[in-house]
Amino acid sequence: METIDLRSDTVSHPTPAMREAMADAAVGDDVYRDDPTVNQLEADAAAKLGKEAAVFVTSGTQGNLCALLAHCQRGEAIIIGDTSHIFVNEQGGMAQIGGLIPHTVPVQADATLRIGDLEEAIYPDDEHKPVTRLVALENTHNVAGGMPLSAEYTAEVGEFARRNGLILHIDGARIFNAAAAFGVDVKALVADADSVTFCLSKGLCAPVGSVLAGSHEFIRRARRARKVLGGSLRQAGVLAAAGLIALHDMTDRLADDHRNAQLLAEGLSEIPRLRIHSQNTNFVVFSLAPNNEIALDEFVRKLRGEYNIFVSPYSQEKGVIRLRTHYWIDRPAIAKIVKAAGAILS
Repeated sequence: METIDLRSDTVSHPTPAMREAMADAAVGDDVYRDDPTVNQLEADAAAKLGKEAAVFVTSGTQGNLCALLAHCQRGEAIIIGDTSHIFVNEQGGMAQIGGLIPHTVPVQADATLRIGDLEEAIYPDDEHKPVTRLVALENTHNVAGGMPLSAEYTAEVGEFARRNGLILHIDGARIFNAAAAFGVDVKALVADADSVTFCLSKGLCAPVGSVLAGSHEFIRRARRARKVLGGSLRQAGVLAAAGLIALHDMTDRLADDHRNAQLLAEGLSEIPRLRIHSQNTNFVVFSLAPNNEIALDEFVRKLRGEYNIFVSPYSQEKGVIRLRTHYWIDRPAIAKIVKAAGAILS
């Protein structure tokens, strides 16, 4: 039986074209900067984002930490959303490794950080206080259910950052999903950012890797941070080859994933004992109705055991499941998911 896996878009695997490109990739030693495929990926990624330079990193977590280490000194403060991936799901690396201080502000339902909250989070110029150095955004926002941030909002935060002498970093793990959602060039979403990361290994289907982009001088410092984090690679062209296909081909089809997520949400919404919470980009968030006789964990087990459909509770306490569509979830799969959920809950 075919496996249908909606636990995350991180479960996406390389396309046949990626596997062929990986097998045929020209390689060198990336520490010596002579891997031609890595060099091409970095140059193309920088150009696509409208930045001067880029560096290939092993993960979005590593890329974000490289950015913070390159931008900030120990003891400085970072303004960040209280449900952001950097703050919640990256093991506090900014503090644990970088000695940086997170100053959290509430993430709103639309995934924005209020400008007033950002203003209030800047520490005064007082020898008793840390120096506020950077503000970080997340686009799309994971905890907010894949909500994208617009170019207009990002420009507003960029203007706030410049006005206050702050650096703006964007955790853009799914920034190309945001671009697809708004129908804009990705450059418009990161034009006001000093640095941005994006993942190759989520909806873009590459097996490994992320990219961090910014100015030439910033990337020079970020490479030093990557080295101390153990992220300098050797013949990494076998990975970058898949990343090039992800960058040039897969970014243009993400709207398909969004449409499939919308179809999935519409189909699930017709099941009386199930409640849709949100559908944004490639995310669908739902819960079982309170009067269900079946428990959430049993529902998950039945989907897997009887239908080979993999989902996982996002919040066991709240009874919420979060699904994410990707390249390997097509319309026939959507129909099977809706049918299976309806059968279990009938």
